[in-house]
Amino acid sequence: MTVVDALPASYYARQHLPGAVNLVEDEVDVRAADLLPDKSALIVTYCSNTACHNSQAVATRLANLGYTNVRKYAEGVQDWVEHGLPTESTVRA
Repeated sequence: MTVVDALPASYYARQHLPGAVNLVEDEVDVRAADLLPDKSALIVTYCSNTACHNSQAVATRLANLGYTNVRKYAEGVQDWVEHGLPTESTVRA
């Protein structure tokens, strides 16, 4: 399974789910093949919370490119954090 953070890079840098790759809607057509080479593998997209539509936009673009096993974690990083689960950051403190 590959987890895809669909938020802008600055949000991804501050906090993302462990092991997630960053892919925003405008970059799907260019970067998907390199980041997600297996079009039948499970891919889970997420963004901030249920009000955020980035994860759906990325999931839809991936499906349009032929990815066949794309799911969306609609509650996103907000739900993850509220449940006390760990996150990663690429920002140096």
